[in-house]
Amino acid sequence: MSQPEPSGPTAFDLENAADQAIAACGGDAREAVKALIVANGFLEAQVEELRASVSAGYSRGRFDVPRDRKDWYD
Repeated sequence: MSQPEPSGPTAFDLENAADQAIAACGGDAREAVKALIVANGFLEAQVEELRASVSAGYSRGRFDVPRDRKDWYD
């Protein structure tokens, strides 16, 4: 039986994405890296917010869900 192929991006996709990120930053690779770091931080914050909103029953205890979410609704 053959192994399933990974579903991640191909090398060609990564090269195109890197070229697009650099082009979006005016050709400056250092600025592109900084922009990607900022974007990654934003996405990590969104993941934490979503984890807090997932019910403990749905996640079957995979995440630490605070029992008191009063501050979440602010």
